[in-house]
Amino acid sequence: MAAFVYIAVTFSSRLQAVDAAADHGFIGLRRPSLEPIAQAVAHSVNPVPLVLMALVLVGIAVARRRRYRVAAAVVVILVGANLTTQILKPALAHARFGEWLGHGQIAPASWPSGHSTAAMAIALCAVLVAPARLRPAVAAVGAVFAVAIAYSLITLGWHWPADVLGGFLVAATWTLVAVAGLREADVRWAAGTGRGAVLRLRETLTPAAVAAAGALVVVALVVLAKPRALDYMAAHPAALTGAFAIAALGTALATGLTLVLRR
Repeated sequence: MAAFVYIAVTFSSRLQAVDAAADHGFIGLRRPSLEPIAQAVAHSVNPVPLVLMALVLVGIAVARRRRYRVAAAVVVILVGANLTTQILKPALAHARFGEWLGHGQIAPASWPSGHSTAAMAIALCAVLVAPARLRPAVAAVGAVFAVAIAYSLITLGWHWPADVLGGFLVAATWTLVAVAGLREADVRWAAGTGRGAVLRLRETLTPAAVAAAGALVVVALVVLAKPRALDYMAAHPAALTGAFAIAALGTALATGLTLVLRR
């Protein structure tokens, strides 16, 4: 899927136009009062906080009885996903111009987004280490975390929308590889981790419900605070579509992992 996104936005002029229009809409939201918040959110997955979050997740996995394999999987996902992104960015670099960006053009080596990769990797690893009964709630929080970082990156003009989608998918790919490895290891060498509670479907879909409710609340607050917000949304349909696509993918990945891990 990540390769499909890259090929689509690289070789399809129509999708490039949609990506650019969505980026234009996000950039138009930038305000002096909003920028410090977006900066803080975006920097929350810089190397130092990322390592600290990784250590917390590994610690949680180790603290749970006989979960050393999961702790190793977390390390594999975080290192593999972020290393893959850093290799792909220069290898697939191509310049794109946005007139509205002025002198602050996005760097050619921007796909996939490293910050988005890190954010989604952390979110998915949190779902992986969480107890079965808490996974829906953890997935909901993780999806909101990753999507908030993605929105901040685009609004700040650091990345195109396609970049964050690519980052999400790179993280998801490594997570699926790690989960497959865990299942193969459990088949070959029984881990004896005890009986897991079976999640009901409605509990598993909690992330999607929470994300949808959160999105509605945010939209309602924006419209109440700025009555002209609806006019802005109507004038930038591509940005609105991009926002929904990013939120949908982030929620789908977190929810999907929760479904995969059901016993």
